[in-house]
Formats: sequence, C-alpha cells, structure tokens
Amino acid sequence: MLTRRSTFAFAATTAAVSIVGRSAKAEPMLAPKPLIFAHRGASALFPEHTLAAYARAMADGADFIEPDLVMTKDGVLVVRHESNIAETTDVATHPEFANRKRTMKIDGRDQTGWFTTDFTLAELKTLRAKERLGTVRVSNARYDGRFDVLTFEEMIDFVSAESAARGKVFGVIPEIKNSTHFHALGFDPEAAFLRVIAAHEYTRQAPLEVQSFETGNLRAIREKVLAINPQARLMFLMGERNYQIPDLVAAGKKTTFGDMMTPEGLKDIRTFADVIGPSNTDLIPRDADGAWTAPSTLVHDAHEAGLLVHSYTARPENMFLPKQLRNGDGPTARNPAGMIAELRRYLDLGLDGFFTDDPALGRLAVDGRG
Repeated sequence: MLTRRSTFAFAATTAAVSIVGRSAKAEPMLAPKPLIFAHRGASALFPEHTLAAYARAMADGADFIEPDLVMTKDGVLVVRHESNIAETTDVATHPEFANRKRTMKIDGRDQTGWFTTDFTLAELKTLRAKERLGTVRVSNARYDGRFDVLTFEEMIDFVSAESAARGKVFGVIPEIKNSTHFHALGFDPEAAFLRVIAAHEYTRQAPLEVQSFETGNLRAIREKVLAINPQARLMFLMGERNYQIPDLVAAGKKTTFGDMMTPEGLKDIRTFADVIGPSNTDLIPRDADGAWTAPSTLVHDAHEAGLLVHSYTARPENMFLPKQLRNGDGPTARNPAGMIAELRRYLDLGLDGFFTDDPALGRLAVDGRG
C-alpha cells in the first residue's frame, strides 16, 4: 500500500503548489531535481502507449508515466495518442472494419481514418498496436502486433504493479484529449476520468498531474481532482502560439496559445492550473533552418506567475534537434549526445521538468548536471 509518508518527499512540489494556489501570493516550490516525464512511455524504443514502452520508461528512470486518454463508443477511456487510430494500430488490415473509415473534424481540422468513438472496447481489443513513426523509428516496427490497446485502468494497474515490484513510486501524468470534440459527440471524458482515478488506490495517493490543451475542463475538474488526490497538479498544455484554444473557439472567442504566454495570460492560467506545458521551441525558438535563436522569457514569466514549467518533447533523433546539435549521421539517426545537450540548455533556463521519448537520456541530462 502507498502511504502519504512514502509519497510525500517525491511529491513535495505538488503539495506546495496546491497550497499556494489558495494563497494570496503564488510562488511555486521547485523540486530538488527536474522531473522526467515518459512521453507515452519510452516511445523512442518501443511503440508508444504499450506495456513495453511503459515498462522500459520505468526501468530507465522516469518519474512520471504519461497516458493519452480518448473515449470508446461505449464510454471507456483507452490509451491512444488520439482518437484517430489509423497510425497507431493495425485497424487498416481488418476488413471487417473497412466501412468505418471516414473523415471527421477535430478541433477545426479534418482527419481521415478510424476513430475510437466508432468502436466498442471489445472491438478495439481485437486490434494490435503499431509504431506511429515507422519511417523514423524503423527498429520499433519489429514490435508491431505484439501489444493490444490498453484501457486507462489497465495502465494504472500496470504502473501500480511496477511500483510495488521496484519499490519506487511513479507518478501518472494523463492527458485528457480533445475534450470539446468528445463532448460534441455526447461523451464526458472528465466524468469518466474522475470515476477511474477515484476507483484506484494508486491514483488516489501517487503523484498525479492532469493535462489538457483546453481551459474549461481544467477549471471544471480542478477541485474534484484535488478532492480525490490532494497532491494532484493540473497542467495547461500550450500549442503553437498562433493556434486558437479549442474550447474558447467553441465559445466564440479567438484567444490563442500565444495570448496565454504573456504575463497577463499566465496570471489567468494560475487561477485554474499549477503548471504550463509549452513546446521546447517556445523556450528557445528556432529559425526556418531549425537553428536555435534567442531564448524566450517564458520560463521566467511563468515562475513569476507562480507556475511550474514542464515542456515537451525531447527526442533523440537528429531531425527533432536544433540545427546546432545535429551530427552528420542523417535526419533519422539517434543522437543521444545532442538530446542531452538540448535538455541541459533548457534546464539552465530553470525548466522544472520535461517530457521525453527516451527517459534514460533524460536521466543522464538531469543527473549529469553539476
């Protein structure tokens, strides 16, 4: 059984931020070391959101494990990058589901494929996971077909089992995907999410950080999440600066993520979240050639507003690195030294944590600093 005593040291930052959120002055207590979030597991090494990816992430030193959450036709939360499963499962090879391929608008953009909301959980369990970036992470494709589509509850049970076996408390950092889209279809992902975390002792007591690219659902569930897990944090994820925020668009507003990155926008975020989740390119922008330019003030400004900063996503392949750190081995080649150097530059700006597809390299970046 987890106890408050066993999780307190690991989650001190969470508790401090939750307390601060109710005080007149917001000053986040920074963790002794930046936190490492396994982005869909160790997805640089195994297909994302599979048991193998999660197990490797925990073995490689991740502090938190991330599930992306989408809804099934029968209202179950499953773990997939998005509702469109064309790129992450073998659904295209199943003739019995051929007639379910269609085009759907999600957050203002048309997508064509197969969508979890057109499948019951039992039907999704007949599919197998596959590597999403098959032309980049070619070696991961050898695991295609080995793993099924996990439910959120199965993911929690697996992390809980690994925690017990390893003697380490792993945080869970779920993202509630496309809330406005699912509500428009008649689903309530937040209600399903709250039911699941309340039903599992692990998510009632372990470190928990809830993510969304929308504002309304974070505002709506904040107190309910804290009532279930008092040490929980909420993170407002930030898309491209010129992108409009989906739930605010639906309400007739034109607020962009860039608007929320201003000092005034950050103060507003602090009324419903504890953390912001910007992209790494919002910390240090890149020019048209992919080269770093001057750092932004976002980390500093967020700290001034009482917010922690957990950025995404550190990846080890050359094509994802700033031009200054790429080696000559080709765009899809692994470049561990480059990724470590990239992360250390962000950490020097005061970053509090980061998502990575390769937690082992993230651990080297954190533990190797002076």
